[in-house]
Amino acid sequence: MSKIVLASNNSHKIKEFSKILDEENIQLISQSKLDIPEADETGLTFLENSIIKARNASLIAKLPAIADDSGIEVDALNGRPGIYSARYAGLECDDKANNKLLLKELKDIPFSLRTARYHCTIVYLSSYDHPVPKIYNATWEGYIGTQEIGKNGFGYDPLFYLPEYKCTAAELSESVKNTISHRGQALKTFKEEFIINT
Repeated sequence: MSKIVLASNNSHKIKEFSKILDEENIQLISQSKLDIPEADETGLTFLENSIIKARNASLIAKLPAIADDSGIEVDALNGRPGIYSARYAGLECDDKANNKLLLKELKDIPFSLRTARYHCTIVYLSSYDHPVPKIYNATWEGYIGTQEIGKNGFGYDPLFYLPEYKCTAAELSESVKNTISHRGQALKTFKEEFIINT
């Protein structure tokens, strides 16, 4: 069984990663269980932040590491909040504060122009000093709704409306979300490649 440290302390992300990778011959260990502090996300792109987090976790754990950086990009806001999605409303903010600010910034924008996408970049490092990280990108297209709907998921999911499902991401079942989401798609590609190479 392959041991991989997950460079995240986010309980929602840990749960998603574990669910999606559960069937594979992978023992996923969250960095929080190893008392690994979070790395400062000083990058200017999802990729840079993912690499920073993966190298930090791999160096301290002395194990291969997987990390993701993800966020929501709103076209009417020129791609914001993007890499700042988790701290959109401030460093100590929560999901409610972020969603409230997003609704405020879009209050005069008609629904047809509220197109958005979740973006996920996952990085896998076999060792902290490996010069060529494995990179997996995926996006998930939708719209920003006008109010929060649904209790599942996290982050901007209660606002992220999916026309083909006629509901928000927060109304999807866990199994459906893990199949079609940005993180689910990126992890599916990682799984397929990882299995072939192990």
